[in-house]
Amino acid sequence: MSDEAQASSNEQQQPVFSIEKIYVKDASLEIPGAPAIFLEREAPQIEVQLSTQGGNVTDGIFDATITVTVTAKLGERTMFLIEVSQGGVFRIVNVPESELPPILGIACPNILFPYLRETVSDLSVRAGFPPVLLNPVNFEALYTQTNAARAQALAAQSAQVPAEPAAANNGSGTTH
Repeated sequence: MSDEAQASSNEQQQPVFSIEKIYVKDASLEIPGAPAIFLEREAPQIEVQLSTQGGNVTDGIFDATITVTVTAKLGERTMFLIEVSQGGVFRIVNVPESELPPILGIACPNILFPYLRETVSDLSVRAGFPPVLLNPVNFEALYTQTNAARAQALAAQSAQVPAEPAAANNGSGTTH
């Protein structure tokens, strides 16, 4: 085999991971109590919900998305609600199929998170509130926790034995 052919063969087998595009997939801001809510001086309680997802777009091209919902409340009243989905398109080639879920569930969200964090902070400031700075997220722990919960749910579902139907009808159309 010539050196060129061997080099070409080695290049084809090398794993490839590259960022093709990072983008805001969706952004939403709601201030249900405006403008009166701006007169409040109390610090709100901040609730954060985060989820990730990823999938194949086409051969070797994958999409990963982090979605966060930030809700600021004063008691039962909502000061503001911010929801952002930060997406990324990634080229992932020559990677074993078994390694794709952790890449899409850990590596890609780690790349996207700083952009998501900036978008949330920017939206809160543009809405007239102090910046919301999201705390760092351990996506490896989140991925492990999600997979464990999924496996547990599958195990519970497969362990359920279909119950025998109760004798609800004695043939006369009435139940006893």
